[in-house]
Amino acid sequence: MKENHENKHVQNEQIDAKEILEKYDKESNFRVKLGKWAWVVTFLGVSLTVFHLYTAFTSVLPSQQQGAIHLGTALGIIFLLFPAKKGLQKKQRTVPWYDVLLAFVAMYAGYHKIIFYDDLTLATINGYTTLDVIVSIIGILLLLEATRRTVGVPIVIVASIMILYTIFGNLIPTKVLSHAGFAVNDMSTNLWFRSSGVFGTPIQISAKFIFLFLFFGVILVHTKIGQFFNDLALSLTGRYTGGTAKTAVVASAMTGMVSGSSVGNTVSSGSFTIPMMKKSGFKPEFAAATEASASTGGQLMPPLMGAAAFIMMEYLSVDYSTIMLAAIIPAILYFTGIFIGTHFEAKKLKIHGLPKSELPSFRKLMMKNGFMLLPLIIIVGTILAGFTPQRAALMGVVSAFLISFIRRETRMNLRQIVEVFEQGARVALPVIAACATAGIIAGVVSITGLGTKFAAGIIALSGGILPFALFFTMIACIILGMGLPTTANYVVTATIAAPVLINEFGVAAIAAHMFVFYFGIVADITPPVCLAAYAGAGIARANPFKSGVTAVKLAIAAFIIPYIFIFNPILVLVDVTPVKLIFALTTSLIGMIAVSSAVIGFLVRNSRVWERLVLFVGGLLMIYPEIITTIIGLVMMGTIWFIQKQRKDDSGELELRATV
Repeated sequence: MKENHENKHVQNEQIDAKEILEKYDKESNFRVKLGKWAWVVTFLGVSLTVFHLYTAFTSVLPSQQQGAIHLGTALGIIFLLFPAKKGLQKKQRTVPWYDVLLAFVAMYAGYHKIIFYDDLTLATINGYTTLDVIVSIIGILLLLEATRRTVGVPIVIVASIMILYTIFGNLIPTKVLSHAGFAVNDMSTNLWFRSSGVFGTPIQISAKFIFLFLFFGVILVHTKIGQFFNDLALSLTGRYTGGTAKTAVVASAMTGMVSGSSVGNTVSSGSFTIPMMKKSGFKPEFAAATEASASTGGQLMPPLMGAAAFIMMEYLSVDYSTIMLAAIIPAILYFTGIFIGTHFEAKKLKIHGLPKSELPSFRKLMMKNGFMLLPLIIIVGTILAGFTPQRAALMGVVSAFLISFIRRETRMNLRQIVEVFEQGARVALPVIAACATAGIIAGVVSITGLGTKFAAGIIALSGGILPFALFFTMIACIILGMGLPTTANYVVTATIAAPVLINEFGVAAIAAHMFVFYFGIVADITPPVCLAAYAGAGIARANPFKSGVTAVKLAIAAFIIPYIFIFNPILVLVDVTPVKLIFALTTSLIGMIAVSSAVIGFLVRNSRVWERLVLFVGGLLMIYPEIITTIIGLVMMGTIWFIQKQRKDDSGELELRATV
């Protein structure tokens, strides 16, 4: 009887998770019933995955041709899989004829680049044919529609405005943003056939690297590594103060290594961690915020990070290992801030850890399932050994596939292998569409010179003062991130904003790109449009806006650290020595303790307003890796610690409640 009750509870949780994904995650709104077209979707999906595995092994195709197959096939699957309007995915019993037509037209628009590859290569000299122009216009329109279905309207609006600017920019007054203006045929062929538009860097990186890493994540999910991460985190942290919340942070950090979706991460991990946090005594809003902020940070977590990290590698012309190593300290500080925040909240609420009898054994877990970490170790080792991310991803996929056969419950038969291969393509569809549409935006910047005009605007607006320029760039990244997926947001800001910081203000290149990367990601937890926090609130039955505000407090490190590594890029390993690195990491970690304490309002006891202010400033001074600022910060933090240690009562509690 008890077992039936638990099964029913789990089933209800799964239903809730699915509904929340459909509500907040656009890519989850696919058709449930495909009718006779189901086998076509399966064939195309499996073929696309096999194609990427083959090209990763052989490297036989030029990037433009590989990108054309990558995008063309993805567009075909999107129109067969995603309905034109939300809600139709449950009502339609098959794919309507018009979506079938759009699917095959979209596929031809992509494949046209391969069929006439030699002619199109010479077209920059000889000119494009009428058919080329028609295909390019149709291709762009269908790409925008496919992106709307899988990603959402905001990115389509941005790309459409850019296209209109390309055509009609000459009508804008000269002092604003005018340019010579392009005819429709010139605009469309430039964006569709040349390497600076749709088939530019974002889609090339998507075809070479991102698809394989997403497929790697799909196989790992099949091996039930998510449950292993949850159990492992619980065994490590569950016994300590506020252990359930700390479990959520650690589990989400580990899951984030193989997943790049803030909302998806929140729902998958949150279905396990949020009810556990609520049961132990945390408020619903805090439980939702903890999971959302930790899951969002998954895109910052090496070794895999988010898809944008691979594009950053190409933009900076560095090895992926450079990006991965540069992200380590900021990621540690980010998750330390959230982890410490949960600790102080638990201390304030007097929430203890779980009994040891209720926790899984770390030793037994590692003995039984430790081998599941092998694919991640192989990927990191392959990258650090100097191989390309493409080869590392391929090695990871092969090792994860072989590991799935070790246990009976994850061992795959032929049908399951086909399903996993199809799922690999499905997971990649929104990223492919976003990368291609981001290519339109980047292409417009390239062919119109918009980047130069934007740079002049930033300099004028900031008065040439770097902190002001950083602030305006941060606001732009967060606003764009409220409607654009992280990858597209990064492409836009890396094309327009990052060069301004590098060329006009002398900021280290990797620091500038990490700056826009960070603020594009934290948009997922920044009100008013904080989708990850809303998803967590849906599971926790909490107030969405309050959950978003609390998530910002917990993830305060993400709003501080980028400024620090701009002014002192030691944190992203620029001009660093071992001594400087150890010093910077140690003082920054202590600084994050002070900042988190200030945000939560508790150190040894509940903090008064002025104590919180002193802790916050002291923490900032310690995060900035200089000896003098560190000493001042330590003195400030030590003073508050001593004062609170001497205070016998909790007299700061009333004042604290009045200010929270």
